[in-house]
Amino acid sequence: MIFNETYECMPREKLRQVQSERLRDAVRRVYDNVRPYRRKMEEMGVTPADIQTIDDLPKLPFTVKEDLRDSYPFGMFAVPMKDVVRVHSSSGTTGKPTVVGYTRNDINNIWAEVMARTICCANGTPDSVVHVAYGYGLFTGGLGVHYGAEKLGATVIPISGGNTKRQIMIMRDFGSTILACTPSYSLYIADICDEMGIDPRSLPLNAAILGAEPWTNEIRNEIEKRFDIIALDIYGLSEIIGPGVSSECPEKCGLHVNEDHFYPEIIDPVSGQPVPDGQRGELVFSCITKEAFPLLRYRTRDISMLMREPCGCGRGLARMERISGRTDDMLIIRGVNVFPSQIESVLIAIEGTEPHYELVVDKRGVLDELEIRVEVNQKLFSDEVRGLEELRNRIQAEIESVLGLNATVRLVEPRTIPRSEGKAKRVIDNRKTGQAN
Repeated sequence: MIFNETYECMPREKLRQVQSERLRDAVRRVYDNVRPYRRKMEEMGVTPADIQTIDDLPKLPFTVKEDLRDSYPFGMFAVPMKDVVRVHSSSGTTGKPTVVGYTRNDINNIWAEVMARTICCANGTPDSVVHVAYGYGLFTGGLGVHYGAEKLGATVIPISGGNTKRQIMIMRDFGSTILACTPSYSLYIADICDEMGIDPRSLPLNAAILGAEPWTNEIRNEIEKRFDIIALDIYGLSEIIGPGVSSECPEKCGLHVNEDHFYPEIIDPVSGQPVPDGQRGELVFSCITKEAFPLLRYRTRDISMLMREPCGCGRGLARMERISGRTDDMLIIRGVNVFPSQIESVLIAIEGTEPHYELVVDKRGVLDELEIRVEVNQKLFSDEVRGLEELRNRIQAEIESVLGLNATVRLVEPRTIPRSEGKAKRVIDNRKTGQAN
């Protein structure tokens, strides 16, 4: 099912005309109403008259998270506060939170619209029962999915996170058909089902829309096998809208970007120059329809690439590759660039390991040391020591083959790695704290 064929299946030349018109309006709006944008544009010698088509985007300055924090709380808003009907913000764990605002149009006609498209990508219909286990509150996840499901006409179960045994009971009793949560939490739900003596495949679910953290195809296969469902990636960030920026369809060949609202670019993260379709780089978005908080050329720090060939599902929107890592979450260990997703792919492919791991980075003298803590299944952990040693050596050899890096592998008992009801914490970098394990 396609929610809005007019835009999701629009011919690319017509779509470019729409994007160009909307970009011109957005640039004029931020230039007139957002002082930090006007100042940056003046410093570059750019005026709204210089931006006539979507091809003119590279003339505009980038926006970065520091710009939002420097303008805390409402300095980047393009409308007066009387027109702002909702405020969300990040957790602010690395400084002041980033604050985002929404007009009524932003919520009802943009956010709800793109999330309805997302749910349709997962074969959602008005008959679906959407179990929203993302957090509600200042975090954008829960409410974004909630409004999209209502826009579609589906039934919403706004259960939020936590109390997993109750979640499972509600899914069974209320007939939940689509699960919305983080990938790591879906696996946690499956683990609790096993503890309760419930086969996860007996739940009425037929699909899951999972996001808020990077995850690999290996993790997808694990989720689909344990629940007997289709598991699809969704992407969003609060600075752009929240969830609903892009989403996979059952073809699983990239995430459809709702580019009639959020125009995507890929740039070289070092030079800042645009790179061609099919080449990986840093993902940049421009909000060309939002009223309250229309960011232009926002650097997400996420690594992806763009594809514009039509998809087998019939949608003509550009597709982005699933996020493979972040430029600011990338670990540099003894000169080697390491993304957690690379290690995850190795671990999941090795029989005997569980999809739960931690990467611990320490500095020993002048050298960085990487320790990979990975859970093994109960049968193997109860086996003889030689079997564990062989598994450890195999993992170590595979990691070295993929990364060109020697790492210490520590096998730990099942359920030793902390579980999360939100985003999984995969990396402990003690170099930043001066601690050592």
